[in-house]
Amino acid sequence: MIGEPGDSNLLNPLLTIRVFLAGITAMLAAVYVSRKLTAKRAFLRNAVAEAKMQNATIGCMITGLFLSFLLMVLTWQSGSALSALAQVNRFLPLAMVLGVVHQIRKSGGTSSVNLPVLISGAAIFAMGVLGFSKEGMFTPLLCWAVAAGSQRYKVSTFQAIGAVLVVVFMFRFLVPYSQYGRNLRSETGSVRENFNVAISLLLDLEDVRQKSNALAEDPSADSSKESYYNTPQGFFDRLQMISVDDALIDLTERNGTFGYSPIIMGFENLVPHFLWPNKPNIGFGNVYSHELGGVIAEDDSTTGISFSPSGEGFHIARWTGVLIVAPILWIFLFTLFDSLCGSATESPWGLLVIAQFAHLAPEGMLGGVIYMLGFTTLSIIVAALTAAYVMPVLGTLFKGPEQTGLRRIALVRSIPRRARPVVPSESNGL
Repeated sequence: MIGEPGDSNLLNPLLTIRVFLAGITAMLAAVYVSRKLTAKRAFLRNAVAEAKMQNATIGCMITGLFLSFLLMVLTWQSGSALSALAQVNRFLPLAMVLGVVHQIRKSGGTSSVNLPVLISGAAIFAMGVLGFSKEGMFTPLLCWAVAAGSQRYKVSTFQAIGAVLVVVFMFRFLVPYSQYGRNLRSETGSVRENFNVAISLLLDLEDVRQKSNALAEDPSADSSKESYYNTPQGFFDRLQMISVDDALIDLTERNGTFGYSPIIMGFENLVPHFLWPNKPNIGFGNVYSHELGGVIAEDDSTTGISFSPSGEGFHIARWTGVLIVAPILWIFLFTLFDSLCGSATESPWGLLVIAQFAHLAPEGMLGGVIYMLGFTTLSIIVAALTAAYVMPVLGTLFKGPEQTGLRRIALVRSIPRRARPVVPSESNGL
C-alpha cells in the first residue's frame, strides 16, 4: 500500500515472514538441544601441535597448489576418482587459516599474514577469477577474517580502511565481472579459453560493469519474474532470497506440498559412486524452478535457483518441514561439527567449517545440510588428519625442521667463597 518492497512485490508476504520466523526459532531450538548432546572434548581439538603448525601450513599450501592445478588441467566427471579428490580438497583454505592463526600467535598479535598465507590466498583468488566464481574471489578474505577474528586480532586503522576499499572494489567491479563472464566462459571448461576471456574482461572492468548492469536491467535477458526491490539493485538483487522463497511458499499454499523425496534422495546421494555407479543426481533447485514456471528455460536441466532451508522445508511438508524435519537435520549438523571441531578460538578446524558454511548454509537448502553431514565432514576429517600427520613432514622436506624458540634466562652465579657464611662444621673450634 505504501510502496515498500515487501508489500508491493511479494506474492504472499505474511505467510513468508511467518515461515522465516518459524525457521529461525526452530534453528535456535536446534542449537540449544545440540549443546546438550555435544561431546565435552572435541575429537580434533589438538590434532596439530603448535610447534608443527608452520610446517603444516606449508605442507597444506604445496598440496593444495598441486591438487588444484591437477583438477584444473585434467578432464574429470562426476563419480570419478578426481571428483572424489575435489570433494576433499580444502587444503588451500586450510593453509590460510593455519597460517593466519600461527602468524598471530608467533608475532604476539603484531602481524597476521606470512608468505604461505599470501600464496594460498592468491591461488584461491586466481582460480575464482578464472572460473568467474564469486565464492572463489571472496574466500581468501573470508578465511583471513574468521582466522583473525578467532584470535581477537586488533586491526589497525590503515588495515580497516584497506579492507573496506577492497570490499568496495570487489562489489563494484568483480561481482559484475563474475556475472557477465559466466555468459562468455568456455562450455568445454578449457582453461586456456577461460584465461583469454578473463584477461580481455579484466582489461576494462568499467565496461564490463556497465554491460552487466545493462543485462540485469533488460527484461528479455532475465526470465525471472520474482523481484524484491522496486528498482534494480545490482548485486543486492542476488543477495536477497526473500522473493524466491516467497514464490515457492506461495506455490505450496496454492498447489500443495512436494513430499519427502528430496530428503530421501539427499541421504541416498551420500553413497559413493563406486558403490552406486548409476546413482541419480537431481538438483532440486532446478526442479523447484521448473515448478514455478518462467524462471529458467524449459529445456534447462542443470541450473536452478537457490532457496533457503526454511523455504524448502515448507515446500516439502509445510509446517512439519519447518518445525520438525529441518530442526532434526540441524541438530545432527551442529552436534557433529561441534563435537569434531570444538571452539573456533582454540581449534582451526572450526574456522574452516565456518568458511564452508558461509556458502552452503544460506543457499544449500536442506539438501545442503545433508551434504555437509557427509562430504563436508569427510573433507574436514581428511584435512585435519593430513594436516596433523602428513603436512608437517611435507613442510619439513621443503623448508626444514621448525626452530623452537627458547626463552633466555639469567645466568646463575656461584657465591664467592669469601662471602659465604661460616658453617659450624668448618670452624676450627670444633
